[in-house]
Amino acid sequence: MSDYKIPAQTRIGHVHLKVSDLQKSMAFYCDLLGFELVTMYGDQAAFISAGGYHHHIGLNTWQSKGAPPAPQYAPGLFHTAILYPERKDLAAILKRLIDNEYPLTGASDHGVSEALYLDDPDGNGVELYWDRPKDKWPTDEHGNLTMYTRQLGFPGLLALLQ
Repeated sequence: MSDYKIPAQTRIGHVHLKVSDLQKSMAFYCDLLGFELVTMYGDQAAFISAGGYHHHIGLNTWQSKGAPPAPQYAPGLFHTAILYPERKDLAAILKRLIDNEYPLTGASDHGVSEALYLDDPDGNGVELYWDRPKDKWPTDEHGNLTMYTRQLGFPGLLALLQ
């Protein structure tokens, strides 16, 4: 094994998902979550983003049109994590999901972040989250990171919108 480490500034630029119905997926990612359509690739693929980037998410039906969801207990993508810039932004999407009666599969406070979990129309997991500032991350007496999973308090989160 080498001593190589990936550069600290490296980021994951986008995710490309195989979907069964492009219109249903666009309704979820664009109409509900608020991503913007950047461009279409015929009627088989859409590239969507936040803030005008060329694409954060690609959606395609090239090999999956009309297919059932992938088995839950099989290798594959667990979830796509979408990072919101501020806690208030997470509160706003939570309210939007509640107002649209979109079901959550979970909601957690991890110490380093707060997260909402849901599935897209194809059963792909989606995490919507915001990171606490690094100086607020929980540590033990030796300074080691101590992440955890606790229930996320909706009232405190939603109070940011008042």
